[in-house]
Amino acid sequence: MKRPVGHMHRCLAILLLLASILLLYPGGCSRRADRRIMVWHSLRPLERDILRRALAEFGRRYAGWEFDELFYAPETARTNYIISALGGSGPELFWGANDNLGPFVEMGVIRPLENLYQQAFLDSFLTKPLRANTWMDGRLYQIADRVGNHLCLVYNKKMVRKPPRTIDELVRFGKKFMAQHSGKITTYPLVWNYTEPFFVVPFIGGYGGWIIDENNQPTLDTEAVVRASRLIWELANVHRIIPPECDYEIANALFKDGYAAMIINGSWSWGTYIENGIDIGIARIPMIDETGLWPTPAVSPLGYSLNVNLAGQKLQIATELLQYLTCSEVQLRFAEVSGAIPSRIDAFKSPVVTENPIISASLDQLLVGRIMPPVTEMRWIWDAMRPSYQGIFTGQVTPQQAAAGMQKLALKLIKENRE
Repeated sequence: MKRPVGHMHRCLAILLLLASILLLYPGGCSRRADRRIMVWHSLRPLERDILRRALAEFGRRYAGWEFDELFYAPETARTNYIISALGGSGPELFWGANDNLGPFVEMGVIRPLENLYQQAFLDSFLTKPLRANTWMDGRLYQIADRVGNHLCLVYNKKMVRKPPRTIDELVRFGKKFMAQHSGKITTYPLVWNYTEPFFVVPFIGGYGGWIIDENNQPTLDTEAVVRASRLIWELANVHRIIPPECDYEIANALFKDGYAAMIINGSWSWGTYIENGIDIGIARIPMIDETGLWPTPAVSPLGYSLNVNLAGQKLQIATELLQYLTCSEVQLRFAEVSGAIPSRIDAFKSPVVTENPIISASLDQLLVGRIMPPVTEMRWIWDAMRPSYQGIFTGQVTPQQAAAGMQKLALKLIKENRE
């Protein structure tokens, strides 16, 4: 793997400066912190409660030690972790999607794990339908507690008897639905955070394209990107079956409050819907009629990494805690609450999973997804997609102009950060 140079070196210098400032205020260096193990994560409230309970259970093994957790939104978690770890502090364990690992490995802020665990333990994780644990350059950097992190179609069974199988069916259903609800408080057939690049990726795959190639270069100035962008624009502005403006919080609120029949979202959200009394079903995102292809959401494992600064008894305890948090018993608790697909082979085969229709449907969507490589280039590709793609919905650019703009900016960002 190429190491950070050029612009990335400048970013590293800034992060080191911030880390040095943190060291001037060493709130994490108290005696209390010396006997505390912290987990940073991006789990939703229902799953956060499961994590807290697991930490309390594990904590009984070590009297006088504290085991705690702290939530950050994914982007904030990654930035804060890099800053703190570069400064010699930070949490002992970091939980998140494996797309964090490219920057973490290049910055040298997480430690390899393969020599900390027995081979029997490592062999107990899934290798298909995707490899659960993440290796880079022959080293193991993340042990997964689940696989997927992918988008599905979620529907309210009280409002949708049978989910649409194709985009044409979706449009017909949507127009009928809007006619039935005319004159009432605006209720939509479908909502989702469609102006965020991660949420358009499935449709790019449905037109036969993707956003990165085997050489970690962007593939954005393509007909697939143009057609996927145009499709979503038409759903909002021609067919008018999705809101003309929508972000994650708006979409989530509309679905939770009964003002949307369907939403495109991931397993992290399903437990909240169930808790709100919604009888949900899960299905594949509708097929693209012109191509006969299913949309291909980005798929990745999620799990735990260890801070590079760990040593001595803290390293020993954190290593043991990671193994406990990824045990089948804990994984199945998450599966029951949120529909997470376990990463351990025996948990994956458990009736808790195989007899759960939500998890089965989620797995069905995963099987047509595409694995997202855990490389730093993905961060720059996401950043490059956002301004041009969002410009389509504000009328600033056409889909063709947006695709060209995404590719140009992605190549520019990669070049600046690799030279």
